[in-house]
Amino acid sequence: MGISPEGMKLVLTGVIVSFLGFLLGTWVKWLGISVFSIGALFTLFSAYFFRDPERDRVFAPGEIASPADGTVLSVKTEGDPDTVVVRIFLSVFNVHIQRSPIDGKIEDVSYTKGKFAIAYKPEAAENERNRIKILGEQGLFAEVEQITGAIARRIACYVQEGQEVKAGEKIGMIYFGSQVALHLPTSVKMLVKPGNNVQAGETIIGIIGREVKIPGQDESFKIQKEVY
Repeated sequence: MGISPEGMKLVLTGVIVSFLGFLLGTWVKWLGISVFSIGALFTLFSAYFFRDPERDRVFAPGEIASPADGTVLSVKTEGDPDTVVVRIFLSVFNVHIQRSPIDGKIEDVSYTKGKFAIAYKPEAAENERNRIKILGEQGLFAEVEQITGAIARRIACYVQEGQEVKAGEKIGMIYFGSQVALHLPTSVKMLVKPGNNVQAGETIIGIIGREVKIPGQDESFKIQKEVY
């Protein structure tokens, strides 16, 4: 279990405040205890919120990983009939690091200014957000939207256009309660529904048909379409 780079700065700040409170307590005990307590609580909260648990699950071809920890709000098409959108709400108690849902190449990263509605409300779709488009093999695509909430107003993106990523690899982080939307082709068989709890880089959120090479009698391989 580690702490994200963004969190380390806040943890260090809390430690410094606690230390100053300890020193202050040698002159004014009650004030020192108060400052120390505030610093200690801030340190513990920052360490917990910005925790970065180790997740090393290897996903098989065709498996799509959840991009975020949280609770599934909805699984439906929104405007584009060929795209299904999975919306995941992240409470302050969830890990806030986002991970790539598929193996692929970052095709585009775009940031959009917007509102700061409560993250679990439908209008949060118009909030300030960062969209990461990933292009996988055989035309598979996945778009991860990092969406701010009423409190969360800072988004960190760890990837850039042209970068190769693996399913489960860290791609960004949102501060405090927020929402993540995953856009996928409607050909994907979804394995989650509203109310389900998911974990980034651990939960299989959907599956697709995949091509599997089966040894034949000659030097070539027969390609078989596998349907889940």
